[in-house]
Amino acid sequence: MRILKTVKEMQLHARKLRAAGKSIALVPTMGALHEGHLSLMRKARIDGDVLIISIYVNPIQFGAGEDYQGYPRDLEHDMQLAAGVGADIIFAPTDEQMYPAGFKTSVRVAELEQRLCGAARSGHFQGVCTVVAKLFNIIGPDYAYFGQKDAQQAQIIKRMAADLNLGVEVVVLPIVRDKDGLALSSRNSYLSPAERRAALVLYKSLQLARDLIDAGERQAEAIKQQMQGLIQSEELARLEYVSVCELENLTEVTTIQPNTLIALAVKVGQARLIDNLLLETV
Repeated sequence: MRILKTVKEMQLHARKLRAAGKSIALVPTMGALHEGHLSLMRKARIDGDVLIISIYVNPIQFGAGEDYQGYPRDLEHDMQLAAGVGADIIFAPTDEQMYPAGFKTSVRVAELEQRLCGAARSGHFQGVCTVVAKLFNIIGPDYAYFGQKDAQQAQIIKRMAADLNLGVEVVVLPIVRDKDGLALSSRNSYLSPAERRAALVLYKSLQLARDLIDAGERQAEAIKQQMQGLIQSEELARLEYVSVCELENLTEVTTIQPNTLIALAVKVGQARLIDNLLLETV
């Protein structure tokens, strides 16, 4: 497994791989790898001839007062995990490599970036799109893998890749959960034992929504109200939003229909947690 830390090194290797007719599967990450990331890597390992993992905590997607400085970092452990699933290359650039002096360009997907999490995290998805566009241009992957837990991010990146003709297939894989239902996240490491128990309210609220729909409820507002009530009953949880929206455009819907996304964001302690339920059929 190679560890590459400069853009030029990564570009050179990527050009050689493409010249040799190798397909490239990329899993972009910010490190602090867990089973959710590893599930993406295993699928990418199957799909592509060469598996590349990027590990980079992207500063421009963090807002003022967010957890950029405290975001968990453990490159050595991440490398061990990546090697265990058969990664061929880890691209781990520095800030100076990704944003050299004089850098002024940004990429954004209008409207989609302003909904759901974007309403409270101004500039976040612009930072995400900019770094992902750079990774796609540096590496030139055939496939790129993202988790359904970050549903808004996945839809935005799919739109960006299509709009800019980037030539990469964006693959979105299911949420990976702990045994008790909590969606795996690098930020779960912030939770105290009591907060970890409280964080289960996200999954419980989505289960409640699923039960209501299975019982015949189709009114989005009625489902949201019951979910909000459950979350607000947990004293350690601070609700940011519950959304019932159409998956592709993230616009709110009034009635449940196929490809409806039920998404939420909740703060527990210092951790901002997100989760969702995708209703592909009803």
